[in-house]
Amino acid sequence: MTAYNFGAGHPMAPERMDLTARLARSLGLFDLEHVDVAAPDVASDAELQSVHSPDYVAAVRRVSADPSQPDESRGLGTEDDPAFAGMHEAAARLAGGSLMAAQRVLAGSAVHAVNFGGGMHHAARDRASGFCIYNDAAIAVRRLLDGGVGKVAYIDVDAHHGDGTQNIFWDDPRVLTLSLHETGLTLFPGTGFANEIGGPAAEGTAVNVALPAGTADAGWLRAFYAVVPQLVGAFQPEVIVSQHGCDSHRSDPLTHLNLSVDGQREAATAVGHLAERYCEGRWIATGGGGYNVLDVVPRAWSHLVAIAAGRPVPLRTPVPGEWRQYVTEKFGTGAPALMGDDVELWWRSWEVGFDPNDAVDRTVMATRKAVFPLHGLDPWFD
Repeated sequence: MTAYNFGAGHPMAPERMDLTARLARSLGLFDLEHVDVAAPDVASDAELQSVHSPDYVAAVRRVSADPSQPDESRGLGTEDDPAFAGMHEAAARLAGGSLMAAQRVLAGSAVHAVNFGGGMHHAARDRASGFCIYNDAAIAVRRLLDGGVGKVAYIDVDAHHGDGTQNIFWDDPRVLTLSLHETGLTLFPGTGFANEIGGPAAEGTAVNVALPAGTADAGWLRAFYAVVPQLVGAFQPEVIVSQHGCDSHRSDPLTHLNLSVDGQREAATAVGHLAERYCEGRWIATGGGGYNVLDVVPRAWSHLVAIAAGRPVPLRTPVPGEWRQYVTEKFGTGAPALMGDDVELWWRSWEVGFDPNDAVDRTVMATRKAVFPLHGLDPWFD
């Protein structure tokens, strides 16, 4: 899966997947009796075309075979998405991981599945965007729908708006897309505002919380708990698919949010609880963004694996020495000592009241007013 490689210096460093897998293994998460680690196949053209246009898949294949001939009109060979040999196979394998997750959940052979190599949420039907070639999360959602699932909730906690997934299901009332992200006023892709609520046949099924730059754990978690549980409860999905980009971290070089690994772990825990409450546990989790490759991504996604495995790792757990030694030897730098950031994690419940002078509260209220009534909810009291 590390073949998904845009080249030296690109923020989407493939080392983040290798380091995550090594840390999860060092923590013993891959050795649990009830955990199955499986290698994904390359998704077929037909599977990719469940959400992407045939012309686009063909274009990716052409550029993959000859990177010297980019197709910038389709986002292939740009600064964000440089062309590289084997790009189609590498991207289709990431998609194959999320597709496998959906197939296992449909078959009942898995209840939870994690593909931290996935989460390519910017990829559109006919265009690459924002480091994303094929939208594996959308492909997984489509496979669930085609397999007989009536409703799917897609929850995206990446710092960037989940625009590609939202737009693919824009007019599909069977899919609720919820995205909490840094406002498009300060961050790519410049979309994801409260008034984006879905197409004419699916009003209220696109939900966006556009958080101010600088939002930290307390504000982010207040916003999450003020919007997501209420809407998931009203929508009553049968499966949750989530995207856990960890670029919301305070040390991420590309974004302007201020979360800790502790806050990101809380978000993953909350999504898992929603799956247990409403979906009989059925939950597919993907990765996404995250560009502090050594300090943040491996810890955040190892926590995600641990939560999905039902063996959450306490935040003050020491990072295994063998993993720290590997990081020092390979990268010539120190590694985190603990699995958390040792912060005091707290947030105010929405029930304490709306504060119109608070920028996060204004954002939350804009979202609640835009979509809550469409689900029979009261934006002030539910």
